[in-house]
Amino acid sequence: MIKRVRYPEIDFKKYTQCLEGSEQRKYSASKTFLDITSLDKWELLVYNDYEAVMPVPYVKKYGIKIVHNPMLCQQLGVFSKKDDVSINQAFLEFLKENYLIRIYQFNDRNQFQSTIPLRKNFLILPDAYERVYAKYSPKRKRKLRLDENVLENSLIKNVSFEEARSFISANMLGLDKEGDLNGFLRIFEVFYKLGKIQFSAFYFKDQIINIIALYEDLGTVALLGTFNDKEHVKISGASVLIDHAIRNHIESKIFDFEGGELPNIEEFFRGFRPELRPYGVLQSSVKSLAENLVRLIIKGKFSTLK
Repeated sequence: MIKRVRYPEIDFKKYTQCLEGSEQRKYSASKTFLDITSLDKWELLVYNDYEAVMPVPYVKKYGIKIVHNPMLCQQLGVFSKKDDVSINQAFLEFLKENYLIRIYQFNDRNQFQSTIPLRKNFLILPDAYERVYAKYSPKRKRKLRLDENVLENSLIKNVSFEEARSFISANMLGLDKEGDLNGFLRIFEVFYKLGKIQFSAFYFKDQIINIIALYEDLGTVALLGTFNDKEHVKISGASVLIDHAIRNHIESKIFDFEGGELPNIEEFFRGFRPELRPYGVLQSSVKSLAENLVRLIIKGKFSTLK
């Protein structure tokens, strides 16, 4: 039996135990990660006594809850001791029948009886760095062989959030409005203060030309952002920074590239020869949202959307 549990009523001890013991474990479903990225705007679907759980983040528009994965939260979905297709399908149907869904992204382990659209993500599983590096594409290996002038005038070091802020602001691509940038920076700053994220910078001639943002937990290092000075792209500082992070963590942790849908990004990530791990997604247009709102009102479920 699946029930809906509002945020103040969640048993976070049981939730965390279920998440940490699950086959699908994802850092992005942790209470800390969800609280910060969603500003505590999430609730929970629970199967029996926390045998399986499914966090559901939302935004509010005109007082109505609309399901929406928050910024930097790529995958959620169902978490259970063993992935069960029938239980996953029950959660999927419950979500579709009781919520307005703008976008909800499951995790790469969740399998369903029905077919849903997939998105791409890439992972490198823990292994000896030498074996991981040996799989890199010839092109990626060439990019990592910096010429003598660059080697003599470059270095890699971690920088503080304050040092990273202005560079990220000037070089973050793909945002539609200033509020999106401020949202990313807020999340980065809170994670940095909690010691969850580090900013690794590539300097050339005493100037930062690349920064990557890495989120780290017990089992995963996730690439939450790559920021590049377009004037120095040919130096391949981003490749060097990612390789450096892989070298430092891959023996004991998954390296999660956190994406791969855009063709140029996919090509870049594939150079490190990661594993493709697609995940399911539900997404609705604005028109479909309006139609679903009418459907839920007719079914007498409007009160559950508040």
